[in-house]
Amino acid sequence: MKNIRVGIVGLGRLGYHHAQDLMFRIPQAELVAACSVIPEELEKVRTWGLENVYTDYSEMIKNANLEAVVIVSSSGAHAEQIIEAMDAGIHVFSEKPMGVTLEECEKVEKCVELHPDLKFQLGFMRRFDASYMAAKAKVDAGELGKPFLFKSTSNDPLATIDGFLGYAPHSGGPWLDMAVHDIDLALWFLGGEVESVYAIGGGYLYPELEKIGCADNACALLKFKDGAMAQMHVGYSSPHGYQVETEIFGEGENIRISAVPAKNRLQTYNREGVLVECDESWPYRFNEAFFNEKVAFLNCIINDTIPIAGAKDGTATTKVALAATKAFETGEVVHI
Repeated sequence: MKNIRVGIVGLGRLGYHHAQDLMFRIPQAELVAACSVIPEELEKVRTWGLENVYTDYSEMIKNANLEAVVIVSSSGAHAEQIIEAMDAGIHVFSEKPMGVTLEECEKVEKCVELHPDLKFQLGFMRRFDASYMAAKAKVDAGELGKPFLFKSTSNDPLATIDGFLGYAPHSGGPWLDMAVHDIDLALWFLGGEVESVYAIGGGYLYPELEKIGCADNACALLKFKDGAMAQMHVGYSSPHGYQVETEIFGEGENIRISAVPAKNRLQTYNREGVLVECDESWPYRFNEAFFNEKVAFLNCIINDTIPIAGAKDGTATTKVALAATKAFETGEVVHI
């Protein structure tokens, strides 16, 4: 099987996780270059024997002889870096969001259309999780009848709140930073288009977040043009660990995913009762999904097939996330 020469930009927590997969776990990939503006992050990958490292993304794109690039940089850089790589003839896998404005998303969509020979995939990894894939198969097979309600909870653990507090001013807010995954799933499961959004939230545990227009917990209610509904809660202060829970309601039956986020699916029986350890982080909960999405991307290149999460999905989720942000800021229902 052909190995794809891959470069990566961004070696923070998620970027380093992606780099490890590309270097050690995915046979279709040959990680040949890495880029970061933080020298300490580059030193980590040097210990793997990866000497082709850069502090300038453009330099890596021009000189590293890449076939594909994985973009895990800050959200505001995604659109520009996607376009630069594709204009250089390089396949692109980019983490969410595709852009932080609709204008950026439209530019990326146009760029993708101009390069039909290149593959572009967004990092909506939950689509590649076994439980969500099984649920989608049931929905597509009509086992639920017509789905009319999507409910989700996405909570980062309180143990990582210090990292988020430092990142919050640059996060784009809870809707662009975290809820894009829930929005993507709502669009994926329910189909159709969102008509209106109402959102509320606040700094319930960390009031200082409200000063920068952010929140440690927030909720949104989405109305679709066909009458379907989606409601979602995102937060950064779960005391028990990382929790992602999803429900899809249909005319015939309902599906619930990860009602109890049990680590290793274990229960402990002792004098305190029946205890369930919780997944402590998103790399742990979605480890295989992160792996699967990159394998799927590389297989699209090798087999000339179409990625299941593309530019139009990126624009659709950003459009809803920006509407939720506006609703959160104004306290009004925002019509799309």
